Amino acid sequence: MAIIFLLLALVMLGGSNAQLSPTFYANTCPNVTSIVRVVLEQAVQNDIRIGAKIIRAHFHDCMVDGCDGSLLLDDDAANGIVSEKDTPPNQTIEVDNIVADIKTAVENACPGVVSCADILALGSQIGVSLAGGPTWQVPLGRRDSRTANQAGTSGIPSPFDDFSELQRKFRDVGLDDSTDLVALSGAHTFGRARCGTFRHRIGTDTTLDPTFSEVLGQICPVGGNDNVLTNLDSLTPDDFDSNYYINLQNNRGLLQTDQSLFSTTGASTVPIVNRFANSQSDFFDTFVQSMINLGNISPLTGSNGEIRTNCRRIN
Repeated sequence: MAIIFLLLALVMLGGSNAQLSPTFYANTCPNVTSIVRVVLEQAVQNDIRIGAKIIRAHFHDCMVDGCDGSLLLDDDAANGIVSEKDTPPNQTIEVDNIVADIKTAVENACPGVVSCADILALGSQIGVSLAGGPTWQVPLGRRDSRTANQAGTSGIPSPFDDFSELQRKFRDVGLDDSTDLVALSGAHTFGRARCGTFRHRIGTDTTLDPTFSEVLGQICPVGGNDNVLTNLDSLTPDDFDSNYYINLQNNRGLLQTDQSLFSTTGASTVPIVNRFANSQSDFFDTFVQSMINLGNISPLTGSNGEIRTNCRRIN
């Protein structure tokens, strides 16, 4: 009898992601991956940042009540929805148009089948691979939430968090505060950041290389425009590779939260940064597993949630 109860407990604990599978759409939308890839291949020709934008949106979505597409919802007073987009972590999320383009293409092939949450997950993988990063089989089968949680966006890591706060936010959603933290931070190997997210470090932060600090001071002068963009990875800004970690070793991490992974004395993250700097294949392998871990945070499956027709509003 005890064994039966143990098995039941294990089933209940694993139930949140038990239905996620790379072959979830094998019968209902078998070409979904190629459809998403075609849209992204076209989009990246006009916006080299598109992959970085999508993976950031996926991460921010998953950090608030799990990977349920809630980030994509607009304000909807009639249905009591207060958008997550209007909070500081998400005000610079720019994926509405690309998600709509992907959703339209998928709906044309497989109406009412593929969720917006899965579009973010699948789009993240394809965006990474188009930038030279790893390819992996994305577990699919998430459904879309019918609610948003604006207050919950306080759990999204901020570029102003100290190291302990950063670790806590990862632990709070069930991610490892060392390996997952370092691997997922590696997504900053491509994309851009606004001056307002790192200006406070220029000329004051001793963990920032002085020469690099001078360069950043020219890009983001005191009193300048906070929305000016600069590369997260100064070595290979549009490639998904391990140079992000080499930057950290050289005190050239752009964000405070990036550099803290290497410059926090005695931190468990330091040897992981060194590992990934020395082995891109190690980084890629670990990144894939950490992305799967991220995507497994509290998905809606089965009859929970819905498959939105328009990712910005509930059906």
